[in-house]
Amino acid sequence: MITSAVAGTRPALPLADACCAPLLREPITTSQAAELARLLKALADPTRLRLVSMVAAREEGEACVCDLTEPLGLTQPTISHHLKILVDAGIFTRDKRGVWAYYSLVPAALDALAAVLRTTR
Repeated sequence: MITSAVAGTRPALPLADACCAPLLREPITTSQAAELARLLKALADPTRLRLVSMVAAREEGEACVCDLTEPLGLTQPTISHHLKILVDAGIFTRDKRGVWAYYSLVPAALDALAAVLRTTR
């Protein structure tokens, strides 16, 4: 089983073998279901889905809250709240530079999710 380290030492998902989607191969364990639900819950919000898309689409591969407030039409505290949820879920990393924090997508996080949900055996 692959466990991707994201957001420190916490694995993103105790998920997929390289060849098979675990949801189709065998029932997942209680802890695997809890971890998958945590990740899906973090993504199950329109603002957070937009944040993932916006940060992933940036040429630099990262964004500061100040880059996201105007396009989303939300306040800095609201965006920071959503970004914290994404970091805690292991979807984003946070790099503090002076007074600013820059967020970038953890590629393995979404790859792991895709591997679990893949419908091919």
